[in-house]
Amino acid sequence: MFEAIADIVVYSLLRMAPGTPLADSLNFFIYDILKISAMMFLVISFIAFLRSYLSPARIKQLLSQKSFGIGYLAAALFGAVSPFCSCSSIPLFIGFIESGIPLGVAFAFLITSPLVNEVLFVLMLGTFGLKTALLYAGFGVLLGVIGGVVLERLGLEKDLIGFDSKPLELALPKTILEKIKYALTEARETFYWIFPYLLAGVAIGAAIHGFIPTDWIVRHINSRSVLAIPIAVVLGVPMYAGCSTLVPIVFAFTQKGIAIGTAMAFMMAVSGLSLPEAILLKRVMRLRLLLVFFGVVAIGIVGVGYLFNLLY
Repeated sequence: MFEAIADIVVYSLLRMAPGTPLADSLNFFIYDILKISAMMFLVISFIAFLRSYLSPARIKQLLSQKSFGIGYLAAALFGAVSPFCSCSSIPLFIGFIESGIPLGVAFAFLITSPLVNEVLFVLMLGTFGLKTALLYAGFGVLLGVIGGVVLERLGLEKDLIGFDSKPLELALPKTILEKIKYALTEARETFYWIFPYLLAGVAIGAAIHGFIPTDWIVRHINSRSVLAIPIAVVLGVPMYAGCSTLVPIVFAFTQKGIAIGTAMAFMMAVSGLSLPEAILLKRVMRLRLLLVFFGVVAIGIVGVGYLFNLLY
């Protein structure tokens, strides 16, 4: 349906010639905006409705489980259903530490939160298909769990610096009607907040799809080089954007010959290892812990990139 609408607008109403760069870009833009917007609103509403059943006390109980791996997995899954970017995850990370939740468990949340969420899953599903969306979400949660375990085992709690932030408090709706209203309100607010970024991301992706030559992109991130993924991660760190806004751009990269693992690694580095995040974290941890955190996550992202390339 969305493809038909895009075709009607571009080729019938605007009378643009098929196959030209501008027509291809505009068609790509209209199709992706319509498809992603519809799927995004529906999925955000559903996930928000499910989240309305989890109280802050219950979340703390789940994250403080002593059995090996349970707390890390719970924290990573909570991060996966939390609509936070890397910077907005930090106050909640601090709240976890103040609540007595183990450092590694808190890091599992901090790692996963900017990399996986319902909006991103919808974008991945609509852009790359179910298999890739499930693999990405699974790898993101796994990276959070493994990264949290590694950081916990390193015993760097002494590198934390005192802070005054308080844990997040959330008044949850009680009745079904209140929960539905809460879900729709959160979906609308999240959609309005992210839509300008979505427009920008899809527009850039459409421009790359229609105008940027394949050779130019491949020259900068050589898909056949074993160093392509580490280079993509290094290039991504100075930038700052949410994964959700990068999916159309990453898809355009893959259409231009960049290996999917290289493109995914770049996207994860941009959203999960940003300079603004480092600046905020420096307020609550010493440089050694900050560098170790970035190093562990960067190595994990490189590993995820190689796994994607092996599977594809």
